[in-house]
Amino acid sequence: MTSGGIKPGSIKRAVAASALFALTMFGGVASANPQPGQLNMTRGASTWSPEAYFLNNVALGVCVVIGILVFGAMFIAMFRFRKSRGAVAEKWSHNTTLEIVWTTIPVIILIVLAYLATGGLRTFADTTGSQMTVKVTGYQWKWRYDYVEYQGKAIDKVGFMSKLDRESDETRQLNSGLDPHNVKVGDENTYLLNVDKPLVVPVGTKIRFVITAGDVIHSWWVPALGWKMDAIPGIVNAAWTNITEPGTYRGQCAELCGQDHGFMPIVVQALPKAEFEKWLAEQEAAATPPPAQPAAPAPASTAAAPKTAAVDAPVSQGHQG
Repeated sequence: MTSGGIKPGSIKRAVAASALFALTMFGGVASANPQPGQLNMTRGASTWSPEAYFLNNVALGVCVVIGILVFGAMFIAMFRFRKSRGAVAEKWSHNTTLEIVWTTIPVIILIVLAYLATGGLRTFADTTGSQMTVKVTGYQWKWRYDYVEYQGKAIDKVGFMSKLDRESDETRQLNSGLDPHNVKVGDENTYLLNVDKPLVVPVGTKIRFVITAGDVIHSWWVPALGWKMDAIPGIVNAAWTNITEPGTYRGQCAELCGQDHGFMPIVVQALPKAEFEKWLAEQEAAATPPPAQPAAPAPASTAAAPKTAAVDAPVSQGHQG
C-alpha cells in the first residue's frame, strides 16, 4: 500500500497514552464501600473478594488491549491509507497464516479466562467448613435475617426484619421538604443506604448464607463481600464470606423487584468476635422468655371461726284441769 503522512512516533505516543489512561481506570485502589468518582470495583473486605477483583482486572485488561489493537488498526487504516492520499487497495482477499493467528489467539485468551473464572467460582461455591449460618429472606421491600447456628451450636429465636431507616423513609416521601444531603451517620451521607437493624456478624469467621425470598425475586448484594446472590421464592441459594476487617458495609437489592426496589438497602456490621458473641448472647437472652414462677399457695386462715352458742328456750307447760 502507499503510505500516508502520519508519523510512526505519533501513533506510538497515542497508543501509550491510551494504555496509561486504561490502566489508571482499572488499576486504582478502591475502598471497602463504593465512593463517588470510584472508577473500579471495590477490592472488598473479605478473604474471597480479591478473587473477583483480580478476575475483573484481568478481563478488563484483555478488553482494553484488544480495543487498542482493533481500533488502533482501524484508525490507522482510515487516516493513513485513505483514497485522498493516493492509497491503492491490495488485490488479495485471504491470508491463511493471518487467519490462523487471529483465530488461535482469541481461543487461547478465552481458555485462560475460563480457567481463572472456573477456579474462582469453585472456591466461591464451597461452603464446607462454615462456622456460622445465616438465613436471608427477601420480601417486598425489606430483608429478614435469621441466625441459624454459630460455632456448631444452634441459635434459637434470634432473627429480625431489616428495612429502610425512618429518616430516609420520611425524606423520600413526596413533598416532604426534607433535604437528602442531611441524612447522615457521622460524616457519611446514608440517604437510602441505611437500615433500622443491620445484620451483625463476626470477623474472621466463615459465614454461610442461605438465601431465598418470600414473594418475588430479589438479589442480596454487598459489594465489599465480592459477590451477589439471587433470592428466589422456593429456591435456597448458598454463598459464604469471611470478613477480615471490622466495619460497616453497605449494599442494596440488585434485582428489580417492584415499585420500592430502590428502597431496600442492606447493611452488614462486622464486629470483633468477642463483641459479636456478647451481642448474640444479649439477643438470645432477650428472645428467651423468663422461666414461669410456681403459683403461690393460697393463704391459710389464721383465725378460728367463733362457735355459735346454743340457747335452749324454756319449755312452757300448759295447765291441766
